[in-house]
Amino acid sequence: MINPFANALDAQREGFEAMADGLEKASVTPERAGPLAKIEVGETPSEVVYTENKLELLHYKPEDAGIEVPEEEQCDVPILVVYALINKPYILDLQAERSVVRRLLEAGHDVYLIDWNEPSRMDQFLTLDDYVNRYIHNCVEEVAERTGNEKINILGYCMGGTMTAMYAALHPEKVNAMALMAAGLYFDETGGVLEDWGSEEYYDPEDVTDVFGNVPAGMLDVGFALMDPVDNYVSKYVRLYDNLENEAFVENFARMERWLGEGIDLAGAAYEQFLGDIYQDNKLYENELYLDGKHVDVENIDMPLLQLMGEYDHLIPAAASKPFNDVVGSDDIETIEYPTGHIGLSVSGSSHEDVWPRAAEWFHEQSENVESDEEATEIEIGDGADAAVEAEEEPEADEPAADDNEIEVEATESEDGEQATLTGDEGADGVETVSGIGPTYAERLQGAGIETVADLAEADADTVAEAAEVSASRAQDWIDQVA
Repeated sequence: MINPFANALDAQREGFEAMADGLEKASVTPERAGPLAKIEVGETPSEVVYTENKLELLHYKPEDAGIEVPEEEQCDVPILVVYALINKPYILDLQAERSVVRRLLEAGHDVYLIDWNEPSRMDQFLTLDDYVNRYIHNCVEEVAERTGNEKINILGYCMGGTMTAMYAALHPEKVNAMALMAAGLYFDETGGVLEDWGSEEYYDPEDVTDVFGNVPAGMLDVGFALMDPVDNYVSKYVRLYDNLENEAFVENFARMERWLGEGIDLAGAAYEQFLGDIYQDNKLYENELYLDGKHVDVENIDMPLLQLMGEYDHLIPAAASKPFNDVVGSDDIETIEYPTGHIGLSVSGSSHEDVWPRAAEWFHEQSENVESDEEATEIEIGDGADAAVEAEEEPEADEPAADDNEIEVEATESEDGEQATLTGDEGADGVETVSGIGPTYAERLQGAGIETVADLAEADADTVAEAAEVSASRAQDWIDQVA
């Protein structure tokens, strides 16, 4: 026979147990509030080696991070990490056990990372061309210069991955191997909720930029959170409550909340272009994208390509990345589609066990090929140089020697012609108009009295190199552009 009071007594007991559990959790809440407010992130030491506008190029050294890598396991080709223009990049260095930066360092890679920082009101007119052909290009040049490499490896994350693909299409000669992580590359009813919300049928990005100039971080944050409102506004706090006594869980929660709460604004013009050309018109995939009149020809992407995708990524589904493999020029493509989400690719424990060791090894394999090619080239150049020396030492008897006066006349005519081309408005342009010379280099050159294009054309490579603190070959490239 069923006791009629049993259910009532059970309910009362469960209520008392829940109350006791709540009181116990309440007692530890003040202890857990400390980590939530003071938690540290991005603790892998780095050095700022280049700046331009708000951008900072960070260099991570394994020895500064207490990481020892045998010399034979060190990679000679560096990796430049290109992060998105929204949020801060320390999601790639959230904590030691979940740091993409540390995984790459531990694998012997030389790691550089672009920290875009917060754009000001004056930056609202920065375009994708500015970010790709100016900022990313200058960082690539800086890394190549510092490491003595003609080509470097690049890892692009999210929007940074999309811009990295643009850069590789425009400057394939600068990229040895490219990895794209959760990158939006193909939008034809494949981009999930984000693509639907950004559809030109419902949304015009100029409505935002006309009012705000730059796109406010708060607006972007709310938009992303509303893509999964139950988890972002309810479930995660229930999980926190259930794990208040777990110090490690609370610390991890605090790190993620800090990152989510420290979004940065997005330059208005770049936002308009990205929404219009990439999301709404799918121009990158369709090979119809132009940046400042230059065709972003994806068939030029002929270097090894690795795509890292999250199977449960609701921001950039794998279907918005994978089809891009079919339109690029590379025949060396690998994909890793892992059962995790957009952020999980960089912070989940399983990703650090399974994905990043494979990605780090992939970069090693591509870099070994480059080292072999460079060694072969050095041998060929050496043989050619020896032959050239012998040829100079033994000129053919019937070849007349050049007259010294002829040489002087030719040189004078060349100099006069060059001077004539730079006496107009073009010669008065500032040196920052030359490709590869950003504000940092321009400031250094101006300090040495090289302020205009005409000044640059008249200077010698050694003087320019010393003033800008770059190699003579790079300085000569700048001079050749205005000669």
